[in-house]
Order: sequence, then structure tokens, then C-alpha cells
Amino acid sequence: MKLFRIILVLNIFIFVGAQSFAQLQEDYEVAEHYNKMEVDIPMRDGTKLHTTIYSPKDTSEEYPIIMQRTPYSSRPYGDGQFRSKIGPNEYLMQQGNIIVYQDVRGRWMSEGQYDNMRPFLPNKKGEEFDEASDTYDTIEWLVNNVKNNNGRVGTWGISYPGFYATYSLLSEHPALKAVSPQASISDFFFDDFHHNGAYLLSYWRATALFGYQKDGPKDEAWYNLPGLGTQDQYQFFLDAGPLSNLDEYYKEDNEFWQQLKNHPNYDQFWQDRGIVQYMKGIKPAVMIVGGLFDAEDLYGPFHIYKSIEKNSDNYNSLVFGPWSHGDWARAEERQTVGNIYFGDNISRNFQKDYETVFFNHFLKGEADAETGLAEARIYDTGERMWNNYSEWPPENTEEKMFYLGDDQKLTNLPTDTKQEFVSDPKKPVSYNNEIKTVFTPREYMTGDQRFAARRPDVLVFETEVLEDLKMAGPIEAMLEVATTGTAADWVVKVIDVFPPDAEDYEETPAHLKMSNYHMMVRSEVMRGRFRNSFENPEPFEPNRKTAVNIELQDVNHTFKKGHKLQIQVQSTWFPLIDRNPQTYVPNIFKAKEEDFQKQTHTIYGDSAIKFSVLNE
Repeated sequence: MKLFRIILVLNIFIFVGAQSFAQLQEDYEVAEHYNKMEVDIPMRDGTKLHTTIYSPKDTSEEYPIIMQRTPYSSRPYGDGQFRSKIGPNEYLMQQGNIIVYQDVRGRWMSEGQYDNMRPFLPNKKGEEFDEASDTYDTIEWLVNNVKNNNGRVGTWGISYPGFYATYSLLSEHPALKAVSPQASISDFFFDDFHHNGAYLLSYWRATALFGYQKDGPKDEAWYNLPGLGTQDQYQFFLDAGPLSNLDEYYKEDNEFWQQLKNHPNYDQFWQDRGIVQYMKGIKPAVMIVGGLFDAEDLYGPFHIYKSIEKNSDNYNSLVFGPWSHGDWARAEERQTVGNIYFGDNISRNFQKDYETVFFNHFLKGEADAETGLAEARIYDTGERMWNNYSEWPPENTEEKMFYLGDDQKLTNLPTDTKQEFVSDPKKPVSYNNEIKTVFTPREYMTGDQRFAARRPDVLVFETEVLEDLKMAGPIEAMLEVATTGTAADWVVKVIDVFPPDAEDYEETPAHLKMSNYHMMVRSEVMRGRFRNSFENPEPFEPNRKTAVNIELQDVNHTFKKGHKLQIQVQSTWFPLIDRNPQTYVPNIFKAKEEDFQKQTHTIYGDSAIKFSVLNE
């Protein structure tokens, strides 16, 4: 948020009304309160996009339009077919808003060709289009053709629909007043399918969703997810061998699979599909939402927020809760991620006190005044409580360095020691120690890391028992490493080690105890070939000491009194990421079986992890 805004803080009740905080009607039926209309809206090039409009039956007042554009279908299609819930949340649904869903270009019932993360065209001419112009053309049609709208439009979405919400910020339509990108993809080389250039093998099955074109409007899926033939995902990918063997499942007609294989580096193809670099001069109010344990889109929300904050002068706010992907849109009473319980009604309270207030303020209220909401509302995942900050990262932090010392110690000063481990691509370290097939991973983000700490190919560094230590902001790993090979991945995990007397939760499985639980707080991988440049990869020189820096995403976490801080360093993380052959090849998607070689890796004692520690 910027200082130019009026200082006066209005009482929220004045413009959102007491209904915002009323009890929800549990037996609410959408069909009883809304009319539904399906239309095909023409874009500037003549392509028609299928759009579903839910309008309140009560026409005694005008309503704002809240829209989601999605590649995942605006179903159900057909007269008399209604969603059971519409809008960002039930409060906004029951209060009355015009809710719109649209199939994006080339998906489901819309015409045109689909382009996965379609590049933005800053200087469009004539019939040239992108997702920003499709958003503009849609808003223009809606405000001029949907009855009883008040001329104000908001957009929202989670995950890929969150990307389209982010994209709407570039439409520059004057009616667009409020945008909430939630778990937004921002760049496929750092979100979802890659992390710092390492391919996320765990998302391989999702390639089916994005890779196939369709011929004409479709109200049923035209793609199939490939079967693994086993519930043991680790074993499936290990048996499959090099990535090139997965061509058996995706042929030339899967465009996205071909793009992944043909663009292993951060070349112009991927750079053009990023959206963070265009977050300049943004005018609509923005509330970015993310989960601190979102395994899919953690990079995007932080970087989109920071880019808008740096390059724009609008209302720009951030909410990060103790959520996995999309948890904030659910209504579970007890909020858990994996084995860890964080509190009651966290998502419901966000929907009522933040999301609803945001949209009501800018779409129904006095949009030129303060909302009364925090600039940055971030959950402390160790203290188990919300923090409100006037900026993110907080200003009152100081850098604290921990060095990877000898005898499994985190030290305050560098040492001249070194530690070695053997990394075998044929026996990679698992990311979750579980045998199951998942479409996209979630629970591992808070998973118990004891299994990894006890492997010889994972190095462990740990503090003594702590007093309270609060970390708020980014984490940077500054490794000094060597390898006997010419290629390697480097994985750093930040662990909260619980005390021996830690009590179990209701959700604690029978086979597990929270005593000495190793909770993963944050983790990240760097594909070593990209240590100096994502555009121009390079091999390691065998046995030469080399710097590898890794940016880990922000945290807001207190290591409580009696806990310990632990760092784990490893080189495989399977099948979350694909196996690095550890022999340099130009394109790992085309590596051969003989390229995969066992190598010895070294971590030097002047390697450090830099945290932002909050001074309270």
C-alpha cells in the first residue's frame, strides 16, 4: 500500500454492511437466488469465449461483477445446471454479486487455440490478442450487456485461474477495480513444472491437462491422465529410467511435453511466458493470497507482490496463511497441512474478514479510502498466530548467518572443514518417504524429515536447543561445494526439530509421534548447471570448489523455546524432481541411461544459510 491514499480509516461496517458478518445460511441454494445465463462473447479477432453468468434474482439494486477466467472449465453447462457454490466464497455468494466464469481461449466450450501461459503483448495492434485483451473485451461486453451491474468489476482465481487474475491487471479496463490473484503461477521455470531449472517430475501427469489441443467446443475432457500401473510412484519413475523413456506416454501431439523437452534452459520461450516483469504501473487494488506450505505456487505470490510494490503506486496487499494449495477456499474447521495442526477456522475467518471485506470495499464501498486491512497479514507457522506487518518483508529484521560446520553442527563462524557424501542416481532420496501415487504433492511441505536425516547421502547440521527465534523474510543458502562429476543438484531444507515432550495432535497418525518430529519449514533445489545463469548452463569442473547460491522462499516462523533449527543438504529429491545424471549433458530430457553415474559431493565449512531474524 502506498502513502498517497487517504489516511482516514472508515468503519468497515458502514460500507460492507452487517451482512458481511452474518451467519451463513447453510442450506443456501444457488438456483433459488440466482439466474444463470451462458453466452459466447466475441473477442476482437472474432473468436468467441464461452461465459457463464450468475445474476441475483433480486433486482432491487445494482451489483458488482466478480469474474474468474479458467482453463479448468466453467461447468456445469446447460440450462438448469447450477454450481453448488459460486464466487470466491460463500459470504460474497450470499450477499449478492454478479458472478462470472469464462473458459479461456482454446479450452472447453471456448473457441480458438490454447497457448499454455500465453505471452503478454505490450503493444497490441488491430486484432492482435493475448489474455489481457481477452479480459478487456470480456469486461467491456459484461458492463454493457449484463443488467443491474454497478460498473465495477473484480477478478479472482486460484492457481492457473490465479494467473489469469494476475493477467487481468494488464488489461487496463477502467471498470476493473479489485483483483485477487491467489496461488498465481508467475513463471513456469520457477513455479509448478520447474524449480530453479530442475524439472518437477511429480507434475509429469499434469502435462496431459495442458498439452493437447481440441477440435471445437468440448463439454467433456478430451485428454486422459496416463496411468502408472502401480501405486508406488517412486518405483514407477525409477523403473521408467531417463526422461526420454516417458515419450512412450506423450507423443508429438502433446505440445507442452514437446515444449518442456525442447526448452531445457531459461530461453526466450520461457522468458516470454513470465508475467512478473510486467507488473508495472498497476492501477486496480490488489490482494495477493498464498499458502506458506503451497507445494505448487509459492514463488509466484511473493514475487508478484514484490514486483507490484516496487513498480506501482496502487493498493497492494498480501495474505499468506498456514495453507497448502488452495486451502483458504475450503471450510475445514481444523486447519492442518500433512501432520501439522495450525488452528481452527483459519480459512473461514480469512474468507469473512479479509477476502469479503476487500471485494466489498473496492466494488461496493468507498474505494478511495483505507480498507482497515493490514498491508501484509502473514501467519507465524511456529507460534501459530497471525502477524500484521506494514510491509513485507518486515523492516525490523537483521541478517543472521549459520555456517555448516563439522560434527553436524550449525556454527556462528565458518570453518575450514569439509564433509562428503555419495549420491547415487539409482538410489535417490525420497521427498516424502511414502509409497503412493499423487497427482501433485502437498503434505511433504510439513513432512517429517527424520527418514532423510538418517540417510548417509543427506548431510545434517543442527543448533543446540533454542530460545525463541523468529524468522521473517527470505532465506538464502550460500553453498561452497565440489563434486567428482560434472553435474549435480543441490537441495537445502530448513527443519524445525520438535522437543522430546512434544504432544501429538488429533491428526497424528497411529504410527507417528510428534516427539522429535522434524518438520520441514522451507526447502528448495538448485540445478547446479544454472548456478551462474539460467539462460546459459555450464558444467562443474570435477573436484573444484564452487559457489552455489539458492534462494529459498520467504518464511514467517518462530522456532520455539526447546526446539532446534536443522539444515539438511542433499543432491536427490525423488520423484519430486527428476534425477540429475551427474554427468553433464546439454539436455537432461535427452540423457541416456549410461549418463547416470554415482558421484561424491563435498560441502565446505564456509557454506552458510542466511536468515532474516525479526527483532520484536
